[in-house]
Amino acid sequence: MNFEAIDILELLPQRPPFILIDRLVHFDERRTVTRFTVPPDHLFCEEGRLQEAGLIENIAQTCATRMGYINLLHAESVKLGFIGAIRNLEIQRCPRCGETLRTEIENLEEVFRMVLVQATVRVADEIIATAQMKIALSEIDAQN
Repeated sequence: MNFEAIDILELLPQRPPFILIDRLVHFDERRTVTRFTVPPDHLFCEEGRLQEAGLIENIAQTCATRMGYINLLHAESVKLGFIGAIRNLEIQRCPRCGETLRTEIENLEEVFRMVLVQATVRVADEIIATAQMKIALSEIDAQN
């Protein structure tokens, strides 16, 4: 499937102004990659930078994008997920407005609708944040 043709709102339960993903870039059984260019007027921007909470939400929305894409492939509705835990969070720096994030998650394990991922956020070739995140998947349909 052509990822550029997919409206990100078809994959995410979040709605503006809370969106922190522009595009799904890559999907396979193990890895998902998204892109996000930080706008200067974003809810999570202060003093020209995306704040830490925005980076964490960007990782969570990359997880949601993965699940949304799987739901799209199976002709199912977008479901809600919930952050269960964040471990080993390291933020090297907050990205400046106008910079493009490339966020990659790798599924480490999935048990009983709990997914553990390793996340890496880059600006160009620079790693700016890493974390492990546990997401609880639900059967609750997102409200459009």
